[in-house]
Amino acid sequence: MLETISQTPLQIVKKHKWPVVFVLAGLLVGLSGFTAIQDAQAQFGDLNKLPADKDVSEIHCTQVMTDVNKSGPCIDTGDTTFMYAAAVFVMIMTPGGVGFLYGGLTRRKHALTVILQAFLTYAIVSIQWVVFGYSIMFGPSADSVGFIGTFEWTGLNNVSHIAPADVYAVTIPHIAFVMFQLMFAAITPSLAIAGYADRLKMSAFLIHIVLWTTFIYDVVGHANWSLGSQGTALGWLANMGAEDFAGGTVIHITSGFAGLATAMFLGRRIGYGKAPFEPHSIPLVMLGAILLWFGWFGFNPGSAGSAGFLETQAFQNTNIATAVAAMWWMFLSWAHTGKTSAIGAANGAVAGLVAITPASGFIGTWASIIVGFACATICFYCVLIKNRARIDDALDTWGVHGMGGVVGALLTGAFSETRINPFGHDGLFFGNPMQEAINAAGAGFGAAWSFGITYIIWRIQDAIWPGGVRVTPKEEEIGLDLSQVGERAYSQFAE
Repeated sequence: MLETISQTPLQIVKKHKWPVVFVLAGLLVGLSGFTAIQDAQAQFGDLNKLPADKDVSEIHCTQVMTDVNKSGPCIDTGDTTFMYAAAVFVMIMTPGGVGFLYGGLTRRKHALTVILQAFLTYAIVSIQWVVFGYSIMFGPSADSVGFIGTFEWTGLNNVSHIAPADVYAVTIPHIAFVMFQLMFAAITPSLAIAGYADRLKMSAFLIHIVLWTTFIYDVVGHANWSLGSQGTALGWLANMGAEDFAGGTVIHITSGFAGLATAMFLGRRIGYGKAPFEPHSIPLVMLGAILLWFGWFGFNPGSAGSAGFLETQAFQNTNIATAVAAMWWMFLSWAHTGKTSAIGAANGAVAGLVAITPASGFIGTWASIIVGFACATICFYCVLIKNRARIDDALDTWGVHGMGGVVGALLTGAFSETRINPFGHDGLFFGNPMQEAINAAGAGFGAAWSFGITYIIWRIQDAIWPGGVRVTPKEEEIGLDLSQVGERAYSQFAE
């Protein structure tokens, strides 16, 4: 009798699940609205008493602000315009660059699902970022070590559109910095899709993105990039002096090793190693690679935080390293197969973009050429090793992003110069071997944390998910487009 009574609420919820979902969503929206009004009144006073235009300065700041409240707002319109343009460049990389690259690499019956997953990742992380993600990554540190941030900026409370942050990008509005960093947060989990392409339930994917972004990206990001807002502790890797200009560790090592952990957890796709798993659209792959190369000109130069000298060096380094890596991967492929390869050139370009990311604002032009050669060589052979080990990292996220990020971190420690970036450190080849060790430690932490926590998250999700997180063999055979999305990437009559 008691067992029947205990099961009744669950049966009611199952029977009326969609009305329950809509009611909960309505409550969430209503609560968010009340919270937003309360936050606005706390920041600005009554809603009809916002600061007058004459009280806000939008001129070039001749001095770096140290105390916003004391000095008053000072916004550089040129820097702000540059940062929003950079943010738009990076935005197109997730649903466009990553979506089309991965969508083209996978088989036809899964292509739409992969593209949709990249699209949805941007939407999901946009919400998580505003609600609490930005606060725990860039907010004041919650501890004396600098491991994680507080919830002080939850819902972007105390994040102003008329004044910069106290320590981040001090010539642009704080909310402009929030938007730029959102684009980084969104692209990172989308890169890890390559590790579980063709095998994952859409419901498990949606929840995993929130969990992964919170417990991996935000934690590693705070360690590397938190500058100790409001006088709190620096991120612990930043305090050590680890250099990661635009996300070699925070973005690429974390996503690459997450993809590896996921591929090992889920196991191989049906028919892996027995049937050819050829990309269904190489032109789509090339389009994705082109969009990524284009978007990276916002990715790395924008990480300078302003339109100035450092941005120009990052722009140059990004382009030359990518060009060298694309050409060298193509020649390596040619040497192994006797053919040039469009996919090889695309993979090389992405590997070059990945490896130059942590180094772009710390090294000179000639060092960037070395980065291009090194990352193409190492990533090329890591992909071969992965294939021979029969690890079904479907779209090579570990070989290209994970190991490309490691190469970039190590070469940053070798070639960084204070001549290029006075806020950085001289590296191994400029008299400071300790910088190499520090960067290696940062890369090691990012890889180990991402691999381990990703595996734990999947274990927990798989244990509580009805039937587990992987689709059934029948659903995989039909294709995720039909079994999970209910639509086809192409008409069944199209050739």
